[in-house]
Amino acid sequence: MKISTKGRYGLTIMIELARKYGDGPISLKQIARDNELSEHYLEQLIAPLRNASLVKSVRGAYGGYMLTKAPHEITAGDVIRILEGPITPVEGIENEEPAKQALWKRVRDAVKDVLDTTTLEDLKDHVDDQTQDAYMFYI
Repeated sequence: MKISTKGRYGLTIMIELARKYGDGPISLKQIARDNELSEHYLEQLIAPLRNASLVKSVRGAYGGYMLTKAPHEITAGDVIRILEGPITPVEGIENEEPAKQALWKRVRDAVKDVLDTTTLEDLKDHVDDQTQDAYMFYI
């Protein structure tokens, strides 16, 4: 399964909105600038997220977009399914032998489990474990 730029950039939008949750709307222009992305492309991605009621738009000089639910209530799986469609790592598994069918189902279920148990809250608060020194040397 390969997540396209639609899914990746869509998650970027949602994580940025999660970071600003409760602070009012944020513009796509700001998200695009902060993440060095195309504002035009983000405009295309926000429509399905709005249609799925994950975000709402606020008009006006200080308008933009806001999450419709708290960040802990929206999962990465919600966003990926809206932008990418169903989570299926392999097409046509019904034609595979039973052992391979079982393998592909386990892979699918593992991916679904990770996406469906990772919330926007988790993603916005993520700390890179590799920023700390892997080894401590004493001389």
